[in-house]
Amino acid sequence: MRFTALITTLFALILLSPCSSVRADVGLGANAPTDAEILLDGSREMLDQKWTYWEGPRFSSSLPIKWKVVEDPIDAGTVVMSDDPAAAGGKYGTADIVTKKKYNDFRLHVEFLVMKPGGNSGVYLQNRYEIQVLDGDKTKHGMAAVINETESPYHAYNGTGKWNAYDITFRAARFKDGKLVEKPLVSMYFNGKKVHENVTINKVWGGANSGLDGGNDNGFGITDTPGGIKLQCEGHDVRYRNIWIQPLELKTADTDFKE
Repeated sequence: MRFTALITTLFALILLSPCSSVRADVGLGANAPTDAEILLDGSREMLDQKWTYWEGPRFSSSLPIKWKVVEDPIDAGTVVMSDDPAAAGGKYGTADIVTKKKYNDFRLHVEFLVMKPGGNSGVYLQNRYEIQVLDGDKTKHGMAAVINETESPYHAYNGTGKWNAYDITFRAARFKDGKLVEKPLVSMYFNGKKVHENVTINKVWGGANSGLDGGNDNGFGITDTPGGIKLQCEGHDVRYRNIWIQPLELKTADTDFKE
């Protein structure tokens, strides 16, 4: 009986270990932790409540947000579609949407669906650093790349007409006496597969039209200010649902998910 009780206790400790089940909450349908905030549930109400346009140098749309709320083509419910007339022809920066709240370190979950080949959008961390959404591109500018920092982990992509999920842990840049002393870091799962681990982000890519600090010193002039989560509008039909964020405070330079 004592041996049985010991085995039962050890089994329970393994199940309850905080490092044993982190991977269970990545991938499609991942539930938000209790201390996370739902940013996008597919409703018009939440879209207007928690998001606005990023009014960068190329902004040419107007409130209320022109992105559409449409039926989920795969599952039940509604989703948000990145189709704004101002971005027709691929004019990024004209109608991108960003959360009203701003963040430093965080854990982020985003689900997206590219409807047609070549569909293009992007998920921006702190409205600075892009995790690319671009069907058909397997380069450092392609699907799920930390743009211009890593190759595209295209092997993990489900393809057009199917839902995909990014699970991201991000640590913001650190400053001392106003000077950059630690660059931002990011780790990521793509559809439940680890694809990036502690990737250093060296600059804001894409210029002034891409996001905060893009026009500062060719993107190297990162400032010590938090930023929102931004979704890029490129005039393509890319749809989003189940976006949530968990603010963190990462003391050490490590964003890797525990397993």
